Amino acid sequence: MPVSATKSLRVAVLADSDTRWKWGALTAKRLIPDENDDSDVRLDGYLLRGRATPTARQLQEVGVHADSLREVTSVEFLREMEQQSYDILVLSLVGGGVQAMLHGLRAAWAGREKRPVVVTGYVGVVYEKLADGLLLRHGADLVLANSRQDAERFRAVYDGVGADSTAVTEVALPFLGGAPYEGEHQPSAKQGRRPYTVVFAAQPSVPDSRRDRAYLLDRLIQHARRHPEREVLLKLRSKPGEHTTHIEELPYQKLVQGKDVPANFRLVYGHMGEVLDHTDLLVTVSSTAALESLHRRIPTVVLTDLGIRETLGNHHFVGSGCLASWDQLDAGHHPAPDAEWVARQGVAAGGGSYERAFDAGRERIAKLLARHGGLPPLNPYYTPETAPGYLPGILARHHLGPDGVPLPGAPAADKVPGPVRQIVRRAARGAYRHGVQRVAPVIRRMGEL
Repeated sequence: MPVSATKSLRVAVLADSDTRWKWGALTAKRLIPDENDDSDVRLDGYLLRGRATPTARQLQEVGVHADSLREVTSVEFLREMEQQSYDILVLSLVGGGVQAMLHGLRAAWAGREKRPVVVTGYVGVVYEKLADGLLLRHGADLVLANSRQDAERFRAVYDGVGADSTAVTEVALPFLGGAPYEGEHQPSAKQGRRPYTVVFAAQPSVPDSRRDRAYLLDRLIQHARRHPEREVLLKLRSKPGEHTTHIEELPYQKLVQGKDVPANFRLVYGHMGEVLDHTDLLVTVSSTAALESLHRRIPTVVLTDLGIRETLGNHHFVGSGCLASWDQLDAGHHPAPDAEWVARQGVAAGGGSYERAFDAGRERIAKLLARHGGLPPLNPYYTPETAPGYLPGILARHHLGPDGVPLPGAPAADKVPGPVRQIVRRAARGAYRHGVQRVAPVIRRMGEL
């Protein structure tokens, strides 16, 4: 039944990892126009099959629920979009995935009277491949910027290449929130108060070398020894064998094996917001967790031990007042964030302004949904004419031809995978992850001999 004949709003989210599912689903919920309440909204989730497809444990940890959630290939998703009538579609994918879907959807919706409003964006800090990632996302109706600074940068890139920049919409990270930090909690046997808690937010691929990751782990353990009155936590993103948005070749769980660690040091998993509820100092190299922490006014440190470098992403925090080293932390340094820098990042917003950060997005979507005659076809910047040496390869990786139409032999959407096919898929994904985390590092070390 066409959407126009119903009162409910139908929203779909396509994501390719646990982090992007969290961003996409929460973004979708925050962008629902004001005239719709939660009871009138149906949210369907689609998980793009690949190396980072989240496990059931990861999805449960994210804690974002949908009315339906299933795994699909790119072609299966596009054929599903041909048959379904959604009002809003959020593409929460890597840049190449977004670009492929934009071309695939343009072909799938050719000649259709009405189509969904298509939304995309970034799950966190944009510190690398700015132009590349942005141009791969161009063509969506809304390209979300998580801060004032990002909105300015995004528009400058689009305007600089002659692309339409009106889709850039300033919002904020959708997963900020939680109770504001109320001050240090010193241990007290009488009152039973918890100890001062230091949390190191690990990242799957930053830094990427064994030496650097071992260094950070050793410094964290040393900090625990120097401060036995503190609780020192290593917050991990995934368990061995799981993947997140980025590949993790050297999990900290393996690096810590065999080490003599003090009693006040331990590894933790779980929802970052719940961990921050008990955090007095958040330490990281460049994780988006730093923005979550700053939003709650928790003392936050971005490490300089390995340098301030674009490859680490900590250059994004220049001017934040949060840059410091382990030596400084061991000596009792307390970071003081720069208020102007923080404001430009769309965090630490008081007086309810954080919720209002999504007003522009909601208003834009409401106008697009009400547009007479429906929306025009999707119009990405990259086409076979503007990028003939780049675009076809991106589309082919998703089994699409240069025109966005599925290539011959692409997986069929009308065929439910049988038990054998499902087992083969799981085995293949497991083999890939084993190769990434065990075989590849060995080969790399052999190559360095």
